[in-house]
Amino acid sequence: MNASVDVVVNGEPRAVAPGTLLELLAALGLDPRTVVVEHNRRIVRRPALGEVTVAAGDTIELVHFVGGG
Repeated sequence: MNASVDVVVNGEPRAVAPGTLLELLAALGLDPRTVVVEHNRRIVRRPALGEVTVAAGDTIELVHFVGGG
């Protein structure tokens, strides 16, 4: 079964596999050490990414760290 949930990621509607925020980052090819995650207007600390479940209608903002000098 190919179930998915409809969420908004960085302002764009997207169908994603159900699971945790950590699993979502992995599916998007993102390293959780280099991304700040906001889930429904709340910052999620890195240790909790594997505990927060993605549900239909959620809004997720992903902010990447950018290095430079």
